[in-house]
Amino acid sequence: MRYLKRRRIFIDSNEPIEDPISGVANLFDAGVVFIVSMMIALFMAYNMLDLLDPSSEVTITKKTSDGKIEIITKKGRQIKARKVTNKRLSGEGIKLGTAYQLKDGRIIYVPE
Repeated sequence: MRYLKRRRIFIDSNEPIEDPISGVANLFDAGVVFIVSMMIALFMAYNMLDLLDPSSEVTITKKTSDGKIEIITKKGRQIKARKVTNKRLSGEGIKLGTAYQLKDGRIIYVPE
């Protein structure tokens, strides 16, 4: 029966009581710092720091794994994403130039 009796634990008043959950807050802060540093490293690796500049203009062409093309343009603080379709359009207009595709896949636009 002596094992069933409760023992009283006396806490020394000089020793501070630590909360076991207090370490989780420090882990959260470290995680946020790690995520922000990874985002900055990715922007620098892909030379995309212009996306963070509010006065810059950037155009990015993205091709998905299923072959769809998306054009992302940024002018100032406004970002627009447009999807390219296979629909044929007709109308009146003027010829602005010629586009050439090189053997390595790059496309060069030559204005008239």
